[in-house]
Amino acid sequence: MSETPKFTPILLGSDFNVYGMARSLYALYHQPVKAFASIQLAPTRFTKVVDLELFPGFDEDPVWINTMRQLKERYRDHEEPVILIGCGDGYAELIAKHKDELSDVFICPYIDYDLLKHLNNKERFYEICDKYNLPYPATKTISKAEHDNQTVVEQPFDYPVALKPANSVEWLDVHFEGRKKAFRIQSREEFDRVLDAAYANGYKSDFILQDFIPGDDSNMRVLNAYVDQHHHVKMMCLGHPLLEDPAPSAIGNYVAILPEYNEAIYQQIKSFLEEIEFTGYANFDMKYDVRDNTFKLFEINLRQGRSSFFVTLNGYNLADWVVKDYVKQDLADQPTVYGNQDESQHALWLGVPVKVFKKYARENDDKARALKLIAAGRYGTTYQYSDDMNLKRWALIKWMNHNYTKNFDRYFAENKG
Repeated sequence: MSETPKFTPILLGSDFNVYGMARSLYALYHQPVKAFASIQLAPTRFTKVVDLELFPGFDEDPVWINTMRQLKERYRDHEEPVILIGCGDGYAELIAKHKDELSDVFICPYIDYDLLKHLNNKERFYEICDKYNLPYPATKTISKAEHDNQTVVEQPFDYPVALKPANSVEWLDVHFEGRKKAFRIQSREEFDRVLDAAYANGYKSDFILQDFIPGDDSNMRVLNAYVDQHHHVKMMCLGHPLLEDPAPSAIGNYVAILPEYNEAIYQQIKSFLEEIEFTGYANFDMKYDVRDNTFKLFEINLRQGRSSFFVTLNGYNLADWVVKDYVKQDLADQPTVYGNQDESQHALWLGVPVKVFKKYARENDDKARALKLIAAGRYGTTYQYSDDMNLKRWALIKWMNHNYTKNFDRYFAENKG
């Protein structure tokens, strides 16, 4: 095997996604990975695999681009490639927005900003789904103007309904009692209350109202893909979530994923990504609808998913694809990898302690498969890494697991489907 040329990866953020990408790189190259962020989050504390540097306000312009201009001078003389990887929606958007200015120093494996704005916005994404015949839930858009001008906003679906902000980046800065990442609305009263509170507390963009697809968390699927600089899909890895975080600020975050193979989903998403000339990492959420036997897309994230370490855990090191693409430059001639065909290699990814999974995951055949993997020791988490353990990190992990257990005990009953 030829030696990998030197390169410098830079991660933006300090969350689970950053730790998972840094851990994936460290496992291959045994070097700490540089990361820049605005604040220190728990997953990247007390670690030797992430070298984190903080810049207050770094998550938004103008601080972000002004700081990046300074970092360009720091890295300008590097002979080896310097790869910029955003690990959150906001960072991915900022890289795409300023890609032309940054690309003389940094490799920016991202699509152009115009395409990003279409895909990042849920309304425009569903318009693209229509164009490429991708199924998605029945949807209505609600604007601030419609809310402000009507005493009663029309709601065409039966309860419960799904309600989510169209602009996920703007939503991060909106705070009110009862705020959630996404809502499962049970009544007209709750529907009106959420809209009123959101717009009264500074949200300006649209909401997406959707027909709620019946079924629990185990009807979800998550797909991570890597598309090379020539717009060819090179890796796809499908996951079958069995449990989601019930805490209001984390609804929709998967905490247990079983690897799965589905040729039809792979080919459908591969065709779509190549037709729109995508580049870089993509992450899709979808749900199986028993009413018409289709998987319906909820959104595309233009980055790795928060739970995407399940890809590395199952043998498809997520961070290495961008290295093969831009550093080794040997990806173009390689065939597409369709993950998880060999069940004997499957491993369960967990984001919570085993006891939480056993207690709260829905009883079904998939849970039985997951329990067999646990019994065989074929499971893992993003944050618990034997090569990166010390007393402080061990205590931090104990504290995180305690909080997860407490949150499930508190919130699960009121959010289960």
